[in-house]
Amino acid sequence: MNIKKNNGLKIICLNRKASFNYFLIELIEAGLVLKGSEIKSVRNGKVNIADSYGIEKDGEIYLINSHIPVYKEASYSNHNPYAERKLLLNKREINKLIGKINKEGLTIVPTKMYFKKGKAKVEIAVAKGKKNYDKRQTKKTKDWNREKARFFRKTS
Repeated sequence: MNIKKNNGLKIICLNRKASFNYFLIELIEAGLVLKGSEIKSVRNGKVNIADSYGIEKDGEIYLINSHIPVYKEASYSNHNPYAERKLLLNKREINKLIGKINKEGLTIVPTKMYFKKGKAKVEIAVAKGKKNYDKRQTKKTKDWNREKARFFRKTS
């Protein structure tokens, strides 16, 4: 019996700060519009989406402040590392996101970037910001779970 383990995903980068700084409400997969030198640089795996976020501009969703470093072999036709990058979503999804951003005061945060069947994709989350006491509680819970696991490993 053939068991397919790899589902075609190759993770490029993760945004670990997103789950610490935000309550992630809904996850959506979106494509990215990239230039040739950008996609070659992404394939090298040096992407940073830790401080990036999504905004609405002219009825489209753009990813701001994501860093894709310049591709050395591209010479004169290189790209801007901090350029705005358009996200590819259905019109229905765009309208839903715009409504949540404007009405409910939520934000769009990328959680991970990956290749799916050779295409660069971004998993974005509709998120609500955490207060400092929420972050402290998250850290306490995480530490407590680690201590519990350590204790049960020693006792068994």
